[in-house]
Amino acid sequence: MTNLESPFSAVALQVRCRAVNQCDDEAARLRMLESIAHCEGQILSTKSFIKTFSGDDVRLVVLPEYFLTSFPVKESAAEWISKCCVEPDGAEYEALSKIAEKAAIYLSGNLYETDSNFPELYFQTSFVIDDKGDVILRYRRLISMFAPTPHDLLSNYLDVYGEDALFPVADTPLGRLACIASEEILYPEIARTLALKGAEVICHSSSEVGSPLMTPKNIAKQARAYENMVYIISSNSAGIGDIPFPAESTDGHSQVVDYKGRVLAEAGPGESMCGNAEIDIIAQRRVRAKPAMTNMLARQRLDLFSSTYAKTIYPRNSLLDKEALNAPSRDHFLSTQRIAIQHLRELGVLPEEE
Repeated sequence: MTNLESPFSAVALQVRCRAVNQCDDEAARLRMLESIAHCEGQILSTKSFIKTFSGDDVRLVVLPEYFLTSFPVKESAAEWISKCCVEPDGAEYEALSKIAEKAAIYLSGNLYETDSNFPELYFQTSFVIDDKGDVILRYRRLISMFAPTPHDLLSNYLDVYGEDALFPVADTPLGRLACIASEEILYPEIARTLALKGAEVICHSSSEVGSPLMTPKNIAKQARAYENMVYIISSNSAGIGDIPFPAESTDGHSQVVDYKGRVLAEAGPGESMCGNAEIDIIAQRRVRAKPAMTNMLARQRLDLFSSTYAKTIYPRNSLLDKEALNAPSRDHFLSTQRIAIQHLRELGVLPEEE
């Protein structure tokens, strides 16, 4: 059993993303290191200010999705790998590890990562680095519209990494940490699986519509937190610059949501540390262990749903062709989703086409 630090302060740090799409490969790598250096300054100043202002010690910082690169637009998998995908032991991870150690924090974020076992592909990976600079968790996004995921080569992926690699949870002095990437917060099965593996705090790196309205993701954050009795530290970007895209479309409203679904803190637009709050794992564990109508985990009757979840909608292994990996394209993912829609028709979810 890990010695527990509770309570502690967590920050959904809202930083601006500088896109690398229009850079050549060398300039892209330089910009990525510059973005990491910018994050370092933001992290150290945030930690210092919060300590001065409230006396709280920041121990967990979550960075937004795309903090390092932005997202692929027209780039092929090979082009994106060459331009900006990070090696698991590369310079970018080394720089991030040094920040975590220097600031004495657990640092979470999301980036595009290569894998020597699948050199034709990249994965969108959420990570947690501990306060000693060690990467203690890698979660690879499982549901994506246009990026390859472990599910797209599931048989081969499981042969290499095993099933536990799909939904990792790290037992730390801050509680049991897990990650969800971006729009995956909209899929309740992912958060539920992580919670049933023991997750207490979910780090959610996102780049989403920033709005005072209840957007689908904002609704989902509170729902996932309540129904799984978890904290969610959700960091949104402070806009995405240097790309032909309205920069402030994904700006603001980073949140800390508690295990009762309450928003404890929320940032406005722009670069901000205002999404910070105290995390009390001891109180959370006490509530989880209490018989009550509100104990959503203890009331789960999973066997009722086993036959439903045994069905296939979106096919696994869509990137395996005669045991060889194909370089994915947007057309491939669209055609695979058409197969999924046909499966919905076969299951009677959708009516047959006339």
